[in-house]
Amino acid sequence: MSVLPALAADKHPTLILATTTSTQDSGLLDVLVPMFEKQTGYFVKTISVGSGQAMKMGERGEADVLLVHSPEAEKTFMAQGFGSDRKLVMHNDFLILGPKKDPAGIAKSKTAAEAFQKIAKSGALFLSRGDNSGTHAKEKALWKTAGINPEGQKWYQQTGLGMGDTLNVAAEKGGYLLADRGTYLALNKKRHLGLEILVAGEPKLLNIYHVIVVNPAKWPKVNNAGAKAFSDFIVSPRVQAMISRYGVKEFRAPLFFSDAGKKPEALGL
Repeated sequence: MSVLPALAADKHPTLILATTTSTQDSGLLDVLVPMFEKQTGYFVKTISVGSGQAMKMGERGEADVLLVHSPEAEKTFMAQGFGSDRKLVMHNDFLILGPKKDPAGIAKSKTAAEAFQKIAKSGALFLSRGDNSGTHAKEKALWKTAGINPEGQKWYQQTGLGMGDTLNVAAEKGGYLLADRGTYLALNKKRHLGLEILVAGEPKLLNIYHVIVVNPAKWPKVNNAGAKAFSDFIVSPRVQAMISRYGVKEFRAPLFFSDAGKKPEALGL
């Protein structure tokens, strides 16, 4: 264990991590955070919100470090000077889920945009998080690619909730939705949701996570030492190996794929 993080933790023991609901709902943070706390002496206060809300917290200096998955918004965040460091951490993918009966007939769609067009044409229920999260940002981009504005349509309902809660609403109502693979698999194991993976595998559905250290030049009171310690921790070889193994025992496949050290171009960024 490094001496420096422990000394920093003695002076500033609490670290505020603003992260996406998917990292929380998938259970990944339940594994990583206790490990980080034991290794460094920090106490992590995790605030699980959408990526957009997490970055707003960073903009206001209300968080020390962010773990988010909304690349375009992240680039703006960095360009505006709110972050001092941004590192690639991991990825999984987004899925278009729906009831087994598939009333809109999207299962044979070649692209997410085609699937969204079929949902709109059929008027089948679609549940959106509507919370400015990374998932919501991806969903809006897919609607734009499909050439459709779903806002105000009766079949389009926004929950304003996180990923896990939105999955539960879709399960109860028998609707379609966009979800990340990790949260879907974790929740579906706990409680069979009755939602099927209908569209997956398209490059546009890649779901990429970065860790961002909030800029102390903007907010001198942020716990910069703790933020750096967490950033270094989550991209370390040991933790990256753990991320790659997470979920394999339960689902026979990892919920996330480690990406630290890769060039952004390798993931199409």
